[in-house]
Amino acid sequence: MKGIKAYIQPFMLQKVTDALRKIHVHGMSVSELKGFGREKDESYPHHAGDAVVEFTPKMKLEIVCPDEACDIIVKTIQETAHTGRRGDGKIFISKIGEAISIRTGDRGDKAI
Repeated sequence: MKGIKAYIQPFMLQKVTDALRKIHVHGMSVSELKGFGREKDESYPHHAGDAVVEFTPKMKLEIVCPDEACDIIVKTIQETAHTGRRGDGKIFISKIGEAISIRTGDRGDKAI
């Protein structure tokens, strides 16, 4: 299993969610957050008069999937969230050692 964390522009959330549903992603978690990267986000209105603008809003998507589904999910997020401007976001992929369904007790791929 793989864990996918994607940090995307807030205005791209609906477009990305719709695309993920089309490829049959059956579940994900979404969090609103603020952060910063190496370069300032071009889409966020930084004001010259502001003393310090440190953080820009992002949406974090978290998806756990079988290994064989990872590439298509990542490709879908990357293509759908892309604007070509700074601040489009990042995708991180990690291995998941185990998944357990609290309700059924299922483990592994059956749990997700």
